[in-house]
Amino acid sequence: MDNNKILIIDDEVSIIKALEMILTFEGYKIYSATSANEGLKILENEDIAAVLLDIRMEGMDGITCLEKIKERWPEIPVIMISGVATIDHAITAIKKGAFDLLEKPLDKNRVLITLRNALSMQKLYKENYNIKKSLSKKYEIIGESKAIKTIKDLIRQVAPTDARVLITGENGTGKELVARNIHSLSKRKDKPFIELNCAAIPSGLFESELFGHEKGSFTGAIQTQKGKFELANGGTLFFDEVGDMELDAQAKVLRAIENGVIFRVGSSVPIEVDVRLISATNKNLPEEVANGKFREDLYYRLNVVPIYVPPLRERKEDIPILVEYFIKEFCNRENIPEKIIEKDAIEFLKSQNWPGNIRELKNIIERAVILTRDKVIKKENLFLIPAIEKPNDKWNQLLAIEDFSKFKQRCEKEYLKHYLDKNNWNISMTAKNINIQRSNLYIKIEKYFPEYFKDKKI
Repeated sequence: MDNNKILIIDDEVSIIKALEMILTFEGYKIYSATSANEGLKILENEDIAAVLLDIRMEGMDGITCLEKIKERWPEIPVIMISGVATIDHAITAIKKGAFDLLEKPLDKNRVLITLRNALSMQKLYKENYNIKKSLSKKYEIIGESKAIKTIKDLIRQVAPTDARVLITGENGTGKELVARNIHSLSKRKDKPFIELNCAAIPSGLFESELFGHEKGSFTGAIQTQKGKFELANGGTLFFDEVGDMELDAQAKVLRAIENGVIFRVGSSVPIEVDVRLISATNKNLPEEVANGKFREDLYYRLNVVPIYVPPLRERKEDIPILVEYFIKEFCNRENIPEKIIEKDAIEFLKSQNWPGNIRELKNIIERAVILTRDKVIKKENLFLIPAIEKPNDKWNQLLAIEDFSKFKQRCEKEYLKHYLDKNNWNISMTAKNINIQRSNLYIKIEKYFPEYFKDKKI
């Protein structure tokens, strides 16, 4: 037995002694109390597996005691005992959370069977609780920056409502985490959370994925299948990469939102659905609307509460917290002795631009945890993957420079580097190409690229 501690609360000492004899013989460790208050004190100090509780007692009665137990220790099964068990007693006890009701005089076999069932239920409850706890930890939003605190506040405000939410931000910033946190704090938390990646569904199958289909409705439809709307009924439907949804599908989603009714492909039978919609995208939806790629009416339906998730480069103060979290996660997962990271390594990570955001940081820490032989992760253990530079990235970086003098210098530096690289750092050829005196070009190289005087013969 994992936990064999049983508490008996009854003001009849003879009942306590009888139960104590039966249960001790079966290997249980017995705690007893002759009043509700005494029993509650024992619960405060001991890890009790189950409670046998009399309904009628002097002072606080069993039903009141049951309410207090369930309020403080909902996972502990409580078996009620009554000398005059009635249907009303049973209904009241079960409504208040009792596992079962036993009638005096107690039958030994009935007591043992009921107790075993109660303990089995408690075991399932704990397993369920641990699974939920691990899942909630998996989707925990890590960070203490002002931006993250704002997002957490928004989640707490919007979660209890049924308002539709549009989450925006770059890839890898954690938009799905925001969606799952909204669901887990909502009144729909015990209902399904169904995700649909709008960018991953082939064009011909989108409607079937959303609304389901009837057997034989198209080639390959060998059986009736529910769609995401039906699967999410009562819960939350998360449209990831909603900006990639096809226009035809957008019109049907809009209709489903307005009417609360869907039709499976190949069927004219309406199906009522009650879902909360949360959407996410890395695209600029107003721009997509302007370009005719996203329906304006659907945009306004989805964007009731907007939540922007900033890129990692805008909240670098969260990097130390994220790194520590990821190190613990990977050490536990891979059964590796816990590692620590040097301050220099943290500063190095904070100096990076992180185009891949948290996803990129997580991968780098995972790699460092696995490949670092020592307990301490150093700067040299952090192997960064070269960023894939997009055509507009450099220009956007330049526009982000607010000081005009620094902007001009950065532009000049990038311009010179482009032509120097193009001419394989041939100074004469570069000076001729860009119409600048050779001596002047030398001065600028010394200003912007002093390292090349050591590395190149120019």
